[in-house]
Amino acid sequence: MTSFTTRMTRLMIAAATLVVAAGSASAQSLKAEIPFAFRAGGVVMPAGTYQVKTDNHLGGHPYFEIRSVDGGRSVLLVGSVPHNPKKAWAAAGEAVLSFECGVGRCALAEVWNGPEKSAYRVPCPKLGSDEATHTALVVMRHDKGD
Repeated sequence: MTSFTTRMTRLMIAAATLVVAAGSASAQSLKAEIPFAFRAGGVVMPAGTYQVKTDNHLGGHPYFEIRSVDGGRSVLLVGSVPHNPKKAWAAAGEAVLSFECGVGRCALAEVWNGPEKSAYRVPCPKLGSDEATHTALVVMRHDKGD
């Protein structure tokens, strides 16, 4: 019985290692320099350098971790239904964060990780209907840690 238990333990450790390795392989990490304060998932994030990690499918949807490199503050956002990126984004071929901005405030609204990927909307507050709005784009680069 002892050798059976030992073999089962080794098999379970090998299976757990495989699951962790597969999860790590699916994760993608990008870096963004965001020059303004913004809201993400109901949290106000200061201007700065952010690491954007994408992992595949939490209940059928990808999730995005937005983490401040300087302050360590982070937020986890779930992407909505996948859709084609805007034509200008696809033409440029660079991963982007898209922000909906009003008077003095911006909120992360969309994430696109670059070529051959879908774009995803993320939850963001609605701006006032009478408020002047614009879109701000921040290009992301591959994190050298990858």
